[in-house]
Amino acid sequence: MNHPTHQSSSDWIARSLRSVWHPCTQMQHHEEVPLIAVSHGKGPWLYDHEGRRYLDGISSWWVNLFGHANPRINAALKDQLDKLEHAMLAGFTHEPVVELSEQLASLTGHALGHAFYASDGASAVEIALKMSFHYWRNAGYPNKREFVCLQGSYHGETIGALSVTDVALFKDAYGPLLRASRTVASPDARNAVDGESAQDVARRAIKDVETLFEESGDSIAAIIVEPLVQCATGMAMHDPLYLELLRELCDKHHVHLIADEIAVGCGRTGTFFACEQAAIWPDFLCLSKGISGGYLPLSLVLSTDQIYEAFYSEDITRGFLHSHSYTGNALACRAALATLQIFREDDVLNKNRETATRLMLEMAPLLEHERVTNFRQRGMILAFDAVEPDAKRASTFARRFFTSAVENELLLRPIGRTVYLMPPYVLDEEDIVGLAARTRTVFEKVIAE
Repeated sequence: MNHPTHQSSSDWIARSLRSVWHPCTQMQHHEEVPLIAVSHGKGPWLYDHEGRRYLDGISSWWVNLFGHANPRINAALKDQLDKLEHAMLAGFTHEPVVELSEQLASLTGHALGHAFYASDGASAVEIALKMSFHYWRNAGYPNKREFVCLQGSYHGETIGALSVTDVALFKDAYGPLLRASRTVASPDARNAVDGESAQDVARRAIKDVETLFEESGDSIAAIIVEPLVQCATGMAMHDPLYLELLRELCDKHHVHLIADEIAVGCGRTGTFFACEQAAIWPDFLCLSKGISGGYLPLSLVLSTDQIYEAFYSEDITRGFLHSHSYTGNALACRAALATLQIFREDDVLNKNRETATRLMLEMAPLLEHERVTNFRQRGMILAFDAVEPDAKRASTFARRFFTSAVENELLLRPIGRTVYLMPPYVLDEEDIVGLAARTRTVFEKVIAE
C-alpha cells in the first residue's frame, strides 16, 4: 500500500509508535517524551516535516562524521550504485573492499594488515572474541578461553559482546544466557582520590590486571578495552599510559589485546586510531560507526600477520569459518573510502583540534558551575557530570534534558547524569557557538526545574 509522503510529523510519529520497536527505549516513555519524525538532514542539522531543525550534537549515535547528506559521500555512492551494490565475499572479491582494506592497513603502518568485515559493532566484537579463542586453539593452547573486560565497559548487545559488557542495565536481564568473564578495575580518571593524577589512576588500575594475569594468564585468551574513552559508561576517560602498560602486560603473559575503537576510532579522540596516542597497536582492532561516515552499516576487525597465519592451513577446521551475508558490502565500503578521502583532502585531524579548542572555550562557563563536576575532553568528545542530590530527579535527568534540548533545536542524549557532546566534524563557527550556548541554556533549565 502506498502512502502520501507529505504527511505531518505527528502522522509519522503515530504510525511509528504502532509499528516500530525503537532501540534502547522503554516504549512507554514515548507517552511523555515524543519521537522526532526526521524528514531530511543537511550538514550537522536534522529537520522534521514542519521544517523544525535540530543540531545533531551526538552525530546520530556517534556515526555521522561529515554531516548529513554529504555531497562527496553521496556522489561516491551514486557512482557505485551503477557498478555493483553487493556480491558475496566468499569466493569473490571486489575493488571497494580491497582498496578499503589496503588503506586501513596503511593507516596502521601495516601493523594490522588483515581486515575481516561485518555489519555492526557488536558483530565486530564477536569476531574478535572468536578469533582470539580460535587462535589459541590453533596454536596449541586450548585452555586459553577466558576473556577480561573493564568495570563499566560496554561492547555491544549480542550474546558474546554482552559477556564482556559490565553495564547492569543491558546485561542483567540476559545473565543466564551469558558466558562469565573476568572484570578488572577501570582506569577512569574520575576515580582519582585527592592528589592523584589520571596517570596515577592508570597505574593503580593496571595493578589489577597484573594480579589477574599472574594468577590466571594461562587461561585468559584476551582482554578487551575501549581505548581512552569508555563511552557508554558515561564517557569515562583515561590516560594513554594505561594502554601502554596494558600492551606490556599482554605481551609478557601472552594475552591478546582487543581494542574496541567502534566509537573512539576514526578521529574521534584526536588521532585517527585512539591507540596511536599510546604508541601501541593491539592484536585486534574493531571499527564501525564512523568508518562509513554514518551512511551504511559496516564494521570490521583488523588483525596482525601472526593472527592471520595461525588460521592459514589446508585443514578447513583451522580456518575462521565465520560469515555475514553482507560481509564487505560494496556500497558500504565505497562510503568508507569516500570518508577516508575526506580525512586526507580536508586535513580533518588538524581542523578537529581547532574545533575542539573552540568548543571547549565556549563551554568554559560551566567549568566552575556548582552543579557541574568532572568536566573533561578528549579530542572531539566533551563531557561533564551533573550534580543532582535528589535520587528521583537524578533518575529522570537524561529524559528531562533530552526533552528540553529538543525544544531548543538541539539533539543531545545524556547517559545518566553525564552530558556529552560528540558532534560531526563539520561545525562552523556559528554551529560551535550555538551548540555550546544551547547546551548551557538547557542545563540551567533542567537543574532549575
